[in-house]
Amino acid sequence: MSKVLEVENVTMQFGGVVAVNNLNMVVNSGEIVALIGPNGAGKTTAFNVITGVYQPTNGRVAFREETIIRNHPQGKMKKLYKGEIGEYYTKEKVLAPTPDKITALGMARTFQNIRLWKTQTVFDNVLIAKHFQTKHNFVSAMLRMNQDEEKGQRERVRDLLEIVGLSDVQNELATSLPYGKQRRLEIARALAADPKLLLLDEPAAGMNPQETEELTEFIGKIRTQFNLTILLIEHHMDLVMDISDRIYVLDFGKLIADGTPEQIQNNQRVIDAYLGVAEDA
Repeated sequence: MSKVLEVENVTMQFGGVVAVNNLNMVVNSGEIVALIGPNGAGKTTAFNVITGVYQPTNGRVAFREETIIRNHPQGKMKKLYKGEIGEYYTKEKVLAPTPDKITALGMARTFQNIRLWKTQTVFDNVLIAKHFQTKHNFVSAMLRMNQDEEKGQRERVRDLLEIVGLSDVQNELATSLPYGKQRRLEIARALAADPKLLLLDEPAAGMNPQETEELTEFIGKIRTQFNLTILLIEHHMDLVMDISDRIYVLDFGKLIADGTPEQIQNNQRVIDAYLGVAEDA
C-alpha cells in the first residue's frame, strides 16, 4: 500500500507557543484517516501546514512519496524554538509551496467555516473551482480559443453535481441551500480540483444527527466513486468511528495515540484526554 501523505517531525510554533509538536503521521492510498482531539489540540494547524497555509517551523511533508514541504528553525526561531529535533533538516533545502501549488499537485480541502461564494449559484461555485485547472491564458480567452475547454468543464460540473446529489438545485444561490447541502457543495467544489487526497476539516460541524448520518454515507460513497484518499478532522465520534480506517489523536499539539477505531476507543489515555468529554467538545 503506497503512502499518499507522510507528515514527518512537523512542529508549528507561533512565537513562544508550540501549536503542533513533532507530529508524525502517514495516510495510505485509499484510506479514510481521522485526526481527532480536544479543541485547541492543533488539528487545524496541522491541516494548514499540510496545505501550505502555514510554513512549518520544523519538519517535512511528503505527498505521493515526494517531499513537497520542508523547513527548520531559522533566524530568531533558532533561540525561541521549543519543539523537538530542530536540527534534523538544517542541511536540507527549504521547500514552502503556496496553497495553490499544493492544490495543483492533487490535494484539496474544505474548512471549518463554510467558504462558498455567496452571490454565486451552486453551479457557478463548482465551475469557478473547475476553472483552476484551465489551460487557457488571457490572450486565448480574448480570442475565444477556449470554447471547447469551457464546454467540457461545464459538462464535468453537471456530472459532478449529479453524483453528489445537487443537480436539482444547481441554479439556486449557494447560500439558499439548507446547511447540510451547503456542506455537500463545499465538498463538491473541492472535488472539482480532481484531488487524489481530500482533507475535510470538521465536515459535520453544525449538522443534526440525520444530516451527520447522511454525510457519513456520502463520504464513503465519494471515496469509492472518485478513488479518493481522505484525511478528516471531526468531533462527531459516531461519524469518526463508523467511517475511519485509522485514527490519530492529538492533545496539546502532541500525538498521544494512533490505531484502528477499536484500539482508540479502548485507549485509556485517549479516554482521559478526549473521549470521556467528547459530548462537550
